[in-house]
Amino acid sequence: MRIYEIMQSGGPVMWPLLACSVAVFTVITERTLFWIGIERKRNRALVDEVLTLAETGNWQQIREKTTGCRDHVVRLLVVGIVHRDYDMGRAMEADANLMIERMNRYMPVLDTMITVAPLLGIFGTVLGIIGSFKILGTSGIADPKLVTSGIAQALITTAAGLGISIIAVIPYNYLNTQVNKAIHVMEKYATNLEVVYEKLREKS
Repeated sequence: MRIYEIMQSGGPVMWPLLACSVAVFTVITERTLFWIGIERKRNRALVDEVLTLAETGNWQQIREKTTGCRDHVVRLLVVGIVHRDYDMGRAMEADANLMIERMNRYMPVLDTMITVAPLLGIFGTVLGIIGSFKILGTSGIADPKLVTSGIAQALITTAAGLGISIIAVIPYNYLNTQVNKAIHVMEKYATNLEVVYEKLREKS
């Protein structure tokens, strides 16, 4: 059965379900490309080097080495170092919150589709069953094909709604895991920098 035939058999609810599937595919694709970009920009060796240089208070060398670096963890540490004489912790927290906001972008859309798609499927099921009962009420069982078409509509929309939800929930959980890992890494290095800076201040 072709896609267009499935859309026709499923009834009018299949069109909002199609919109849900497009939204899911778009968000998953965009977020996947986003995280690939994040991974490509990572420079773990430089992160450790920044902390090593911070232990000796070599701020100028840190600035030179981090110029042009697009690693979000490096940028977080640089923000903290730039604001070290004011409030290092709050400066890093503000920068981290902006990054977390970028990481969570469009995730509510995916979450909504996971909930809405099965509900639309159930809605289509109800409409299909109502249509079948109407046909039974008017023509009885003289033409069973008309009744079965309503049942088919009910089954197709339910399957489509559940399918979209199942397809969306796996990447949604994976993307949430990526966000949580990134938060943990940022917290770890931000805390390390604060500890290093406190030790440096105690020595001076």
